[in-house]
Amino acid sequence: MADIAVLESSGSGMPVLLIHGNSSCKEVFLRQLESPLAARYRMIAIDLPGHGCSTNAYDEHSYTIPGYAEIAFSVLDALGASQAAVLGWSLGGHIGLEMLDRRPGLKGLMIVGAPPYANGFLGMMRAFQVNLSLLLATRARLSLMEARRFARTCLGEAYDPIFLDVVRRTDVRARPALYRGMMRAEGADQKQVAERAGPLAVLNGSEEPFARLDYLAELDYADLWDGQCHVIDGAGHAPFLERPDAFNPIFGRFLDELAVREAPTVTERAARSA
Repeated sequence: MADIAVLESSGSGMPVLLIHGNSSCKEVFLRQLESPLAARYRMIAIDLPGHGCSTNAYDEHSYTIPGYAEIAFSVLDALGASQAAVLGWSLGGHIGLEMLDRRPGLKGLMIVGAPPYANGFLGMMRAFQVNLSLLLATRARLSLMEARRFARTCLGEAYDPIFLDVVRRTDVRARPALYRGMMRAEGADQKQVAERAGPLAVLNGSEEPFARLDYLAELDYADLWDGQCHVIDGAGHAPFLERPDAFNPIFGRFLDELAVREAPTVTERAARSA
């Protein structure tokens, strides 16, 4: 386990957990945490163990997708927010899919830059584009040049040098442990999760560098929100940061529809008061 840094908005509505990507931090979601959505919903952004202001984990299991999911559940339970919606970016989206498999009570999940892959090397090859920056996501230590390349690929035009320090702060055990866990097929088969659970919203930038958009469009989703995979023109791996003007309205509509699903029906309210 680790001490987890948390940033919450002032909203008192449905809890919404925001999970960042590999070698990143909770501050990537500031354009959601400082938006009007944060006054309507209780947004909870965390630093994963070994990232940002959270402490490093005691064991390498915490750096696997199942380990991260367990920690996310622990945070939600500690905050009295177990019935939350989740926004997961990149690694955070894969953590969200693991959570969706483990706890059907989650209100819903939006994934960004996180293709639900079938377990095994071939399944991952079908879901991901292979490029140098993806390989960097598996290395223990990154040189200054490598860290800059990785940060720029992840953040695109929204790149800020502050995130270079965030990438380099990441526990040197975290990236290799995540890769080893994925190679061992630890955790749920995420393709199967997408095909049997939901509601699941899928949103990516048109210039997404890691996930294969054609693969995402062809999956047989059980409950795909809006009946389509959303694509934001001109954005890359982090459309919520690069194009919040386009991202936040879609994200807000997703949350609004989940909140309606959450509300008890007239019949349910009458039964409770009887």
